[in-house]
Amino acid sequence: MLVALSNTPRDYAWGSPTLLAELEGRVPTGAPEAEVWFGDHPGSPAQVLDGSGRTLDEWLPTTPGAPERLPYLLKLLAAGSPLSIQVHPSKDQAVEGFAREEAAGVARDAGSRNYKDDNHKPEVIVALSDTFTALAGLRDLDQTRRLVDALGDDEGVRVLRQRLADVDPASALRGAIGWALGEASTPQIEQIVEAAASVISPEFAAEAALVRHLRAEYPGDPGIVVALLMNLVELRRGEAIFVPAGVLHAYVAGLGVEIMAASDNVLRGGLTPKHIDVAELLGLVDFRPAAPPRLEPRADDSGVELFAPGIADFALAHVAPSAAPARVTLRGVSIAVGVSGEATVTGASGTSVALAPGQAALATADEGPLVVSGGEVFVAMPGE
Repeated sequence: MLVALSNTPRDYAWGSPTLLAELEGRVPTGAPEAEVWFGDHPGSPAQVLDGSGRTLDEWLPTTPGAPERLPYLLKLLAAGSPLSIQVHPSKDQAVEGFAREEAAGVARDAGSRNYKDDNHKPEVIVALSDTFTALAGLRDLDQTRRLVDALGDDEGVRVLRQRLADVDPASALRGAIGWALGEASTPQIEQIVEAAASVISPEFAAEAALVRHLRAEYPGDPGIVVALLMNLVELRRGEAIFVPAGVLHAYVAGLGVEIMAASDNVLRGGLTPKHIDVAELLGLVDFRPAAPPRLEPRADDSGVELFAPGIADFALAHVAPSAAPARVTLRGVSIAVGVSGEATVTGASGTSVALAPGQAALATADEGPLVVSGGEVFVAMPGE
């Protein structure tokens, strides 16, 4: 079965007032538009356009050849201002944390709730805008020490420098982040932020510009100090990062297509007025410094690119605009979304759906291989 889907944008405050409208070729509403969800997640299930009036979470359990739940959630994400710094738990951590909060009687909609479900939430984002700015993972410690050494000698900078002096990089970064989020005074945070915003350093000019941007959006937020310790990544259109469990990250600006495991588990580490559980966060973060977690696609003979991080929950195929049709092998129930041009997707049954940018369709596994012609399309599916 091949059927069209639709949904409306989520109006989170960090959303862009223009990026989704420009993608879809419509007049902006004037309100922030942050995400469009194409999946069966109960937070915003997609509408199935088969005349039944059902949402996808209602439709899947009654449809032959479809699972009761999808293992992934596909989104269009438009960041007009920075999202919170956050980390997601592993599967084992999610199971344990969810059971613990259930046993403690913490309401699932409570602001202090850390675990909304018992699943992990690895994610991939592919840039659709010319550039997409993100923070992802913790920077090489020698580089971070050079940055902090350039910030002068105010009290807050001295304490941060001391926290980063541990010979073990992971211990140093854990100590610095724990101090910034849980122990540092407001004047100490402001001293670091002011010094970083005004630092003159060719090596760290982009980081200084980011701090000025974050300071304007989140004045006094200790998460700005955490951001100073993270990899600043600028993706070009079509480039991707993969964020597994334990990796601190934040999306700063741009339009992307995102796929993740079907979960709502987020623990925040700054750049937010929302609840931050410092102790729980420190128990989840992988503090080992590493290069930015870029994900290179694999291309098949027909030119279809596959962003496959090697997990069972999801993979994401990319079909570029071409005069020749491309064939996308499906691993299970899949969702295609158009992102440029006028595309047509055709299933093995002969059914076709036209996809303008921002429009989506679901294909059951027996519709594979899916033939895509015309415009540019991403296809979400279960992983390897």
